Amino acid sequence: MFGRKQDPPLTTPAPTPEQTPADEVRTGKGRPTPTRKAAEARNRRPLVPEDRRAAARSAKQKVREQRELEYQAMRTGDERHMPLRDRGPVRRYVRDYVDARWNLGEFFLPTAAVFLVLQMVTATSAPTVAFASLVILYVFILAMIVDAWLMWRGLKRRLRAQFDASQIPTGMAMYAVLRAFQVRPSRLPKPQVKHGQRPA
Repeated sequence: MFGRKQDPPLTTPAPTPEQTPADEVRTGKGRPTPTRKAAEARNRRPLVPEDRRAAARSAKQKVREQRELEYQAMRTGDERHMPLRDRGPVRRYVRDYVDARWNLGEFFLPTAAVFLVLQMVTATSAPTVAFASLVILYVFILAMIVDAWLMWRGLKRRLRAQFDASQIPTGMAMYAVLRAFQVRPSRLPKPQVKHGQRPA
C-alpha cells in the first residue's frame, strides 16, 4: 500500500511503416551491410568469357605487345623489359665479354657459304680443289670449337672473380658459346660494347 509504484515494463517500439528492413542493418558507414549471397555474387567471375573470339583477340594482342616490348628492349639494351633468359648482371657480363672478343664462330656462316659454293662449282671440273675446300672447312670448324673452348675458359675465370658462385646461373657456357657463334649484327640483345672493350 505504501510501497513504490512498479515501473511499467519496457517495451520495444514497433517499427514504423517508413522503416525498411535495410534500415535495420544500416551501419555507421551510411549504407546497408551486404548479405553473403550478394557479396559472393558480386565477386563471382565467369570461368568462360561470353565472347570467346574477343577474348582470344585480346590475348593475342597482349602477347604481340609483350613481344614487341621485349624486342625493342633487346635492341636498346633495356633489361627491364628483356626476356628472363637475358636479364641479370651475370648474363650482361657474359654478353659484353663475348661481344668484345673476336670469335671465329661469328665468321662461320659466311666462311661456310663461300667454301660450299666453291665445292659445288669445282666438283666436276676440279675435284681436287673441291676436296681441299671441304678439308679446309672442317679444319675451320675444329679451330672454331677450340676457340670457343678457350673463350669459355677465360670467361669462367673472370666470372668466378667477379661474382659469387651462388650468383652464377647454370647454362652460362652454352649461353656464351651460342652467342659467339652468331654473326655480330644478328645478335640479340644487341652488342653494347665494341671489339676490344672488355668489361671491367
